[in-house]
Amino acid sequence: MFEDRVIVITGGTDGIGKALVAIFLNKNAKVATCSRTEEKLAQLKKEFPGKPLFTMVADVSIEEDCKNFIERTLEEFKKIDVLINNAGISMRALFKDTDLATLRKVMDVNFWGTVCCTKYALNAIIESKGAIVGTASIAGYRGLPGRSGYSASKAAVIRWMETIRTELLNTGVNVMWVAPGFTASNTRYAALGEDGKPVLDSREDEGKIMTAEECAGHIVNAIEKRKRTLILTFQGKEAVLMNKFFPRLADKIIRKMYFKNDKMIK
Repeated sequence: MFEDRVIVITGGTDGIGKALVAIFLNKNAKVATCSRTEEKLAQLKKEFPGKPLFTMVADVSIEEDCKNFIERTLEEFKKIDVLINNAGISMRALFKDTDLATLRKVMDVNFWGTVCCTKYALNAIIESKGAIVGTASIAGYRGLPGRSGYSASKAAVIRWMETIRTELLNTGVNVMWVAPGFTASNTRYAALGEDGKPVLDSREDEGKIMTAEECAGHIVNAIEKRKRTLILTFQGKEAVLMNKFFPRLADKIIRKMYFKNDKMIK
C-alpha cells in the first residue's frame, strides 16, 4: 500500500517517530522527517543508506520552519500522501510551581506544530486523497497531574483534528488521531520541569511498557485501515472509559496513582 507513497513524519529521530521512519522505508515508501538536532538527522541517514529519506532541521514550534519543511519536502518528492504529526514534548511539574513559559512551549510544539504543518501540507494531501495523523495522548482524554500543559495541548489536538476531519469528510482525506498511552521513548526524559529544563529521568518502568516499535506498528496498521481514532494499551482504554462514565471515581484513582503523602511520585 505504501510503495512510492510520500510519508511526512515530524520528530523522526527518536522513539515512535524513528520507528515509523523505519517501518515506512522498509515498505518502500519515500519518507521526509525533521528534527531540531542536525546530528540526530545525520545519524538517521547513516542508518538507512540508499533509502529515499529526506531530512531537514526544523523546530515545529516555529511556523516558518513548518512551512519550509513542507515546501522542501514537496520540492524533493513532488507530493505528500500521509502527514504524521509526531513531534511532541512533555512536562512534569505541578501547575502552581510551573513557569507559564513552560506551558506556552509545550502548547507551541504539540498543538501549534500540528496545526502549522497540516496547514502547509493540506492542499497536497487533498490532491492525493491522503491521510493526516495527529499524535495525541491518553492525557488528552483525561488530564494528568503534573502534566497540565501537556494534557491541555493533547486535548486541543484531539478537538482540532475532530473538527478538520468533519470539514474534510467529503474530500477523500482521512484524519486520524492516536493516543499511544505509556510508550518506551525519550519523551519522559526530555519532559520539561518547573524551570522549563528537561528533567532527564523517567519514573516509569520503561521495560514493562509498550515499545516504540510496537506502537508504530499499530499506527501504520490504523493508517492502512483509515481509522478515525486509535487508543492503545488496556490501561489507556480503561482510563478513557472510566473518565467518560465515572469521572469522580477517575479523579480519585488518578490522584492515588500520582501522589503519595501529598507528594507527586510519577
